[in-house]
Amino acid sequence: MTTPAPDRIVDLAIGYMGAKQLFAASRIGLFRALAEGPRSAAELAAATGAGEQLVRILADAMNSRGLLDRADGRYALAGDAREYLSGNGATDLAPFLTFLNEISYGHWLQFDTTVDTGKPGDLRMDDTRWATFMAGVMRYNALHAAMLAREFDFSPYRSMLDLGGLSPEFALRALRANPGLSGRFVFAPEATQGITDAVKAAGCADRVRIEPAPTETADPRGEHDLVMVNHVVHRFTPEQNRVILANARAAASDGATLLLLDFFLDGTARQRPIDALHAGEYFVIDGTVVYPEADVREWLAGAGWRVCDVLALPGSPRVLVADAV
Repeated sequence: MTTPAPDRIVDLAIGYMGAKQLFAASRIGLFRALAEGPRSAAELAAATGAGEQLVRILADAMNSRGLLDRADGRYALAGDAREYLSGNGATDLAPFLTFLNEISYGHWLQFDTTVDTGKPGDLRMDDTRWATFMAGVMRYNALHAAMLAREFDFSPYRSMLDLGGLSPEFALRALRANPGLSGRFVFAPEATQGITDAVKAAGCADRVRIEPAPTETADPRGEHDLVMVNHVVHRFTPEQNRVILANARAAASDGATLLLLDFFLDGTARQRPIDALHAGEYFVIDGTVVYPEADVREWLAGAGWRVCDVLALPGSPRVLVADAV
């Protein structure tokens, strides 16, 4: 019998080393310094202002993870690093990495206490930390929205409701993809100004209505043929989610499509890693819950939705696609 190798255990145990080096590489501008082409460690040190030895350590670490290519002593961006870390792609993840480094990582240092007490950690937020928090979370949402727009065809729809999401970017992506689509945002009142600004910046104000209402009680009604509920489920209790999904159904025409985006726990033999890791992230941050997909499907069925597809978005949550029945 072959003795199992320890690679998976060691890789998981030292994973924080790679994460911290990724955060540092982004923070000093290593990826941006390679946006115009390959450079040596000495050239990267000059461009970033960091010491050559440390730059080489970071560049080699990023090369080991496939984010940088290395040839003849010079480093170059791999395709994903160019798209998401260089500052030249459509979605720059640098603010998200800053959030992970300055907010999330420190919070995970409280995880042992969370495990022992069953209580989330202490965010200890001030205005500066809240700004970092929101910039990172909104940029992560922008990635999810971009992945959804890549995977889902918005062209058949004419009337969209975005109910209670964290970011307007999902609906704005749909509006950009389909000039014949109108949108209605029913978001928490504190999000009104941000949504108004985002809609105006996107040039979609003439096709959008914004109606402030608390997500857990909002009952917008209507005959929409597309309803979005993005990053809502994990923020509310099962009882609240049943109400939210029933109110979403009451705002949809028969046969309408629901896009329910969030992280979920699997009932399969192997859990999807990104969802399981976010279950810990959400709980240690503020005690919110990543629910089993089976529970969410039950809530949907009870509210008059029938799941017809599941989209597992790259680097993002999955989407339960459901029909109004």
